Amino acid sequence: MKQRILNILFWSVISAAFIGPGTVTTAASAGAGFGYALIWALIFSTIACYILQEASARITAVSGLNLGQAMKQEYGNSRAGNWLIWLALIAILSGCAAFEAGNILGAVAGLTLVSGSVPVPFIVAVIGITAGILLWKGTVRQIAKLLGMIVAIMGICFVITAIMIAPSLSDIFTQGFLPTIPDGSEILVLGLIGTTVVPYNIFLGSGLKHAQSPVEMKLSLGIAIGLGGLISIAILVTGTAISGDFTFEKLASTLSQQLGGYGSLLLAIGLFGAGLSSTLTAALAASITAKSLLSDSEDASSWSETSLKFRSVWMSVLGIGLLFGVMELRPVPVIILAQALNGIILPVIAVILFLLMNNSRVLPKTHQNGTFQNLLTGIVVWLSILLGLTNLLRALSGILGFAVLGQTTLTLISGVLFLVVIVPVMRRLIR
Repeated sequence: MKQRILNILFWSVISAAFIGPGTVTTAASAGAGFGYALIWALIFSTIACYILQEASARITAVSGLNLGQAMKQEYGNSRAGNWLIWLALIAILSGCAAFEAGNILGAVAGLTLVSGSVPVPFIVAVIGITAGILLWKGTVRQIAKLLGMIVAIMGICFVITAIMIAPSLSDIFTQGFLPTIPDGSEILVLGLIGTTVVPYNIFLGSGLKHAQSPVEMKLSLGIAIGLGGLISIAILVTGTAISGDFTFEKLASTLSQQLGGYGSLLLAIGLFGAGLSSTLTAALAASITAKSLLSDSEDASSWSETSLKFRSVWMSVLGIGLLFGVMELRPVPVIILAQALNGIILPVIAVILFLLMNNSRVLPKTHQNGTFQNLLTGIVVWLSILLGLTNLLRALSGILGFAVLGQTTLTLISGVLFLVVIVPVMRRLIR
């Protein structure tokens, strides 16, 4: 039992990565604007997250290759394959760096809810020093377990807060579990899914070394991600306490009125935990992704956890986040670029995983996807194309100033693109 708990804590690094300030904002906004109606989107996104994370972790557990190594083995011998590898690297590193500022400012927002008089630059410096020491001194396994404990504390705070609000369970089940998209909620639905299914998490999960069997890995990963989904739902339920536009201050004020000082304190702890855990995972994921895509088996020691290469990546990501955090600015142009790049790379990575999970050169037949798994993965691939296309066009509209296509049009275009992608995939599977 003790080992099972430790394994769940280990894989909770994935939950720590996707439950950041962005998830808190999006989920709470969904609750504030639409009540329980979008809970189904969080359930669906949690399942989609598990499908992709389990696939990448299974490759590592069975073949000994992380996702980057498997990509290089299969596609690194062609010019297009090498371009793909570099595109993935640039997209993920830029995304980690761009959103690190938001993670740090989210942790700051949590602390300022209970200590408003402390200067923001001082809080940013404390968070940066703490994160830097943990990343420098700890191993990846130690940091993963620490993040698991932070997620546990954060989750307890949000779950207690949601319970104290006394939501109607009958309304949750009747309104939240039926897939509906209320008018005006389309962007929030995609946002809830997009904050849960992110490209760098796929490399992060694949790059974590462990001694678990594939069966134990699947179970522990499933429980950890499932708990992450439960925390996200608790955040959405917490958001139903307010109406209108969401802000952390407005939610804290509402919780204080309804629950007393404990409400705002629990929110502050939860938000700080979300910000700190995501600050650590974004920096760590950047280094693991770079190691996965750039290291060679003959020169693995140059990318060890204590190597200059490995540390320079996470220090760069953390440093960029701290710089913008001290300035109290969000790097909007970089975030727009990161959204555009990730809009391209997410569906590409999903398709690559689809292929690798049915490739005998990577996995023996007994560990490849079955029919049902391929069906679920195909749905997630279509979803990733829709997300990627939406984020890409949104980013381009921010740069070029043109009007974004309607969501119905984007859904139809993504369906056509999915068919274009899936036909050659299915031909390969039938052979």
